[in-house]
Amino acid sequence: MTLPPESRAPSATPAPPRQSSRPVDASMDLLLQVLRVPVDPDYAVVAARGDAGPRRHWALAGVALAVGALFSVAALQTTRAAPDLQSERRELITRVQAAETEQDQLRSRATVLSDDITTLRAAALGDDASSQTLQRRVNQLAPLVGDTAVHGPGVQIVVDDAAAGTDERDRVLDLDLQILANGLWQSGAEAVAVNGHRLSNLTAIRNAGDAITVDYRSLTRPYRVEAIGDPRTLPAALAESSAGAWWHDLASNRGMRFEVGPVDDLALPADPGLMLRWAKGTS
Repeated sequence: MTLPPESRAPSATPAPPRQSSRPVDASMDLLLQVLRVPVDPDYAVVAARGDAGPRRHWALAGVALAVGALFSVAALQTTRAAPDLQSERRELITRVQAAETEQDQLRSRATVLSDDITTLRAAALGDDASSQTLQRRVNQLAPLVGDTAVHGPGVQIVVDDAAAGTDERDRVLDLDLQILANGLWQSGAEAVAVNGHRLSNLTAIRNAGDAITVDYRSLTRPYRVEAIGDPRTLPAALAESSAGAWWHDLASNRGMRFEVGPVDDLALPADPGLMLRWAKGTS
């Protein structure tokens, strides 16, 4: 039902907008404070103290003097200790050289004893057919295991650190020489030597500080790896092996030296570390 106009409730008059007591720029308090007070009040407090500046300067001067004194004492102690360090270094070098000389003498003695063992063995075997067969078998295996010196055609490989390398991986590691030696044997090499040191299945190639050792004898750069085998097929077989791929990557990506060349005649010594360790007598 529709009500008459006079019975309708009068419409409410809209209330005027309420005035806020908060300033319009209240949300900008931080910015206004920076604009109105550009200098921190603490600076004014410090500036008002006329005696604070000199004391601070004197304190800084005292600290600088103490630090300088400490550096002077450290430098003086280093200077005084330098002769002792040099003396200890010379003594250590002398001891290392003496140990290497003694090791060379022992290796020479071991070689002589090995030759004596070979002579005695040949004499003990006799002249019968079975002894001759055994002697021929020994003669065939001796060059392969590194018991005797050998010579023949082969290849020479020269490897070295990268010329401009700064990373440790730009240097030849013991692992690199191990992989190269195993790759040569896998490719058909009959005998392998590194810097004149004959390798056998008992040879240890290890890092010792910054140097690489073969049977605990330090090597010098560049490293010369010699292998007796067919010079026509050995380089190609090495290139196709995992060792060849390893060294190709080092040469291409690291700039390390890797040179392979044929040699008409190589002479490799016997492994002085290979000697008789166990024997059993028969009746």
